[in-house]
Amino acid sequence: MSNRLLSGLIGFGLVLLLAYSSMFVVNQRQQAVVIRFGQIKEVYNKPGLYFKMPFAFAGADRVQFVSDQALRFDLDNIRVQVSGGKFYEVDAFLIYKITDARRFIGIIAGGNRDDAEARLRTRLDASLRRVYGLRGFESALSEARSAMMQEVADDLKVDAENLGITIEDVRIRRTDLTQEVSRETYARMRSERLAEAELIRARGNEQGQRRRAIADRQVVELKADAQRDSEILRGQGDAERNRVFADAYKRDPAFFEFYRSMAAYDDALGTPGTSMVLSPNSEFFKFFEQSKGAAEAKPPAGN
Repeated sequence: MSNRLLSGLIGFGLVLLLAYSSMFVVNQRQQAVVIRFGQIKEVYNKPGLYFKMPFAFAGADRVQFVSDQALRFDLDNIRVQVSGGKFYEVDAFLIYKITDARRFIGIIAGGNRDDAEARLRTRLDASLRRVYGLRGFESALSEARSAMMQEVADDLKVDAENLGITIEDVRIRRTDLTQEVSRETYARMRSERLAEAELIRARGNEQGQRRRAIADRQVVELKADAQRDSEILRGQGDAERNRVFADAYKRDPAFFEFYRSMAAYDDALGTPGTSMVLSPNSEFFKFFEQSKGAAEAKPPAGN
């Protein structure tokens, strides 16, 4: 190979290397910042092929890429104190975007995303504590939640813009009681439920006593009505019996007297073992005497 051909190949290789080192590509998810001798020369935030001075190692142009996407930063287990004095644990996150790459790299040395999020963490933590400290715990569970998130975003807005960042959204993912507050809340809720149960039980007993009293009164009234009706019916039966007896007496007084005497004998002598001490001439044995006299006066059979 001749020296001329070798020199040509070397020259062609140098040209290719020079061209390669002077080109860079920006995609749709990136922004490119060209830094020349430590100073920001240009910012490219549209996709395409761009050129710069070659050989960054020699102090010429250097390309720094930063994200052009919406980024998420989470902040978990933040202990906040509400207006009532109790503490709660909060999880939150924010969505941000690097909208001023020149300022972002200029303030954040080297454009390190972790350094930027460390600053956001401090500001977000302070804002959450302030917003919760002005309200009660119930606010985070009510319609006021949206206003609280907007207030936190407004707190971060100025500081974020100073970093070249725009806050697009702030969300509170969780607001929970701490273990101490959980125990206190559980004990309070248990006491309230026990008191409510006692109240319900007392009302039930009161209702039961009232209904039992009403039932007892109704039983007494029903018994009194039944006793009254039975007395009326018994009186009516006795009157009807007396009327029948009187009518029978009018029809045949002698038979009626005989019937009454037989009923008296049955009542007096119908029980086994009954003993009576009476004079033989007593009125009680009148019909026996009559029966004896009639037997004596009857002639013997066959005469």
